[in-house]
Amino acid sequence: MAVLNIPDQGKSISDVAEIKSFLNQRGVLFDQWEAKIAFDETADQETVLKAYAHALKPYMESNGYKTADVININSQTPNYEAVRNKFLSEHIHTEDEVRFFVDGKGFFWFNLDNDKDPIFNVMCEAGDLISVPANTKHWFDAGKENPSVKAIRVFIDQSGWVPHYTESGVDATYNPA
Repeated sequence: MAVLNIPDQGKSISDVAEIKSFLNQRGVLFDQWEAKIAFDETADQETVLKAYAHALKPYMESNGYKTADVININSQTPNYEAVRNKFLSEHIHTEDEVRFFVDGKGFFWFNLDNDKDPIFNVMCEAGDLISVPANTKHWFDAGKENPSVKAIRVFIDQSGWVPHYTESGVDATYNPA
């Protein structure tokens, strides 16, 4: 179950309808798909994509996405600390960042850089679909200890997913040491 947190206000929202409304009002797509299938650590990309093709294929076709893959981050990920640090810095992409969480959890942080919205994060877990719009300032944390994220990534063109770091430093205020 997803949780939306607004640290500077000490606020947490766990009601899915409220989370969806909050994010959708800010241009961030949030939805939930059934995630009934449990995969072991050895499940390959083809197996995962095939299991969710019934929801994934229509979503991709209706939104113009061309390709999908699976990212699997866990405590066995080589150079995990370097991988984590790459995503912990505030950045943007030139295309949407779409993730469907098959297993595990991770935190998407947002800095919408406007007068009405504080910095917030969404903890996504199995069944959560999030689409961060192109050019939206954000960062991601799979966790310092015992990371576990298995997610389907969806792209129009993978080159659009290259991070462009803002170097604002705001992420350091919120990231755990």
